[in-house]
Amino acid sequence: MILNLRVMAPNRIVWNSEVQEIILSTNSGQIGILPNHAPLLTALDIGVIRIRRDGQWSTMALMGGFAMIENNQMTILVNEAETATEIDFEEAQENFKKAQTNLAQAEGKKRTIEANLAFKRAKARLEAINATQSVS
Repeated sequence: MILNLRVMAPNRIVWNSEVQEIILSTNSGQIGILPNHAPLLTALDIGVIRIRRDGQWSTMALMGGFAMIENNQMTILVNEAETATEIDFEEAQENFKKAQTNLAQAEGKKRTIEANLAFKRAKARLEAINATQSVS
């Protein structure tokens, strides 16, 4: 049995293929999806999705959205997504350090929320690259 996975961002289809397993970050924690999973609709947190296809793992940074699974068809709608291969490691590392500094220096509720979101995005991009390197 296999799953059909489609990841769609507003400007493109990021992923569209058959996979064996999916691990993703929801607003209530990480979940794993295998073939014949019960129907589910869930909000996604900013984080990393891990996809196993042909025995190989791939990762992608997702910037929030929704996932729906039914009848071995999983559709993920996201605000933005990048596969690990699309992310430049040095740029991601630099953005993470900047976001960390900005979060530590943020003053006021609005700036703290904005800095926290930027930090989560930068962290997800870096984790997507690191996860690919550690599972390869």
